[in-house]
Order: sequence, then C-alpha cells, then structure tokens
Amino acid sequence: MSPVPVEPPVTETAEPFWEATRARRLLLQWCTDCERPVFYPREVCPVCHGSALEWRPASGLGTVYAVTVEHHPQHPAMAEIAPYPVALVDLHEGVRMLTRIVGSADPEVGMAVSVTWEALTDGRNLPLFEPAKEI
Repeated sequence: MSPVPVEPPVTETAEPFWEATRARRLLLQWCTDCERPVFYPREVCPVCHGSALEWRPASGLGTVYAVTVEHHPQHPAMAEIAPYPVALVDLHEGVRMLTRIVGSADPEVGMAVSVTWEALTDGRNLPLFEPAKEI
C-alpha cells in the first residue's frame, strides 16, 4: 500500500489550477498586460503588478534547475517514501516549480523532465516530474 500523499489546500485563486489537475492538465496563469507566465497562482502579476490574469495550458516539459534528496521529511506522511528527490524545475513556459522527481534514483541538474501525476484522495492530481521520454 502506498502512503497517502500530502494534499495541498485549494484556495480561491488556485482553484482553476487544481480543477484542471482532475483531468491531468497542467495550467499556468498568464498576465495579459505584460504577456508573462505566473506561477504559483496569484491575484496580481509579480512582474508588472497587473491584475489581468488568465489560465493557459502548459506543455508539462521542463529542465531540472536544482535538485536535492530529502532524507528526513518534515511531514510524517512523506516518511514512508524517503529518501526522495525534490527539485526546482524550469518549465518551458518560463516559470519555476518546486516538485518531486519520480522515476529516477539520481536526477541531475539539466535533465529534461515531463509532468506526471499522483492521484489525491479528492480526485485532484498532484503534478510531479519524471525523466522526459526520448523522441
């Protein structure tokens, strides 16, 4: 039996992001004032402070910017899967996500990754990343 994942709360601002994960779709906010992607979900653009934000599909592709291995998780629910890699992933759209890497015991900086999903108990899915498949 696998451990129950830590389930992020849903805020009003992030609700479209989490609803899309039910269909395993990755969405990002975009500021239509300065045409830049925004992540994590916010009320205003962190670049131009505009409030004209819309949701757009993301490719789910990226590159590992930094990675570490969590040996002593702070949350008890994660203890069963430790040690596990945690990474900052630069998505092709231009934002950086903090995430877990699965499917690789030794992920490296610069490694190409793609989104994969971990089911949550309420029907949402948590975006994780795995090594990108060769084309």
